[in-house]
Amino acid sequence: MRAPHEEDVDALAHLANNAAVATMVSRMPHPYTARDAADFVRRTNAGEIGKCVYAITKGENGEFLGCCALEPHASDPETLELGYWLGEPHWNKGYATEAAHALIDMAFRTRDIASIDARCRVTNIASRRVIQKCGFQFQGSGMVGSLAMRGMVPVEWYRLDRKTWMSLKSWGEMR
Repeated sequence: MRAPHEEDVDALAHLANNAAVATMVSRMPHPYTARDAADFVRRTNAGEIGKCVYAITKGENGEFLGCCALEPHASDPETLELGYWLGEPHWNKGYATEAAHALIDMAFRTRDIASIDARCRVTNIASRRVIQKCGFQFQGSGMVGSLAMRGMVPVEWYRLDRKTWMSLKSWGEMR
């Protein structure tokens, strides 16, 4: 993982301009253009989107696969929210779980937070599985706005608290 670069714009636009991706991410418009991608990279690097936004890349060649981020929870300063997406050609290969593990570990090791939240569309079985493999526990369901769907969509909400994370890390690698 690394900061998004201008060189990622074409791959970002190509992978994100997919309804199967965009409809699962609350803040991704569809269609997604090269202009959207360039604006995302610019705003990310300027710190306008947040301080913890990363490109998910292949370690061996740096190929752009998607993005992941942690951001402050809107109403709880001791909680962060985890988000991620991958381009469809990279689904079901473990990249999202690996990226989520890395962000979770970084957050709990470097910040004084109590918990991390994650949400997924109720129809997104793969994302739910990533969340569960990371040790998050189901908290409830609700509705959130979706740019691509142009309205509200049902989601499930999960939470991982520091004590649970510490226990899981002591058990070894979670798979």
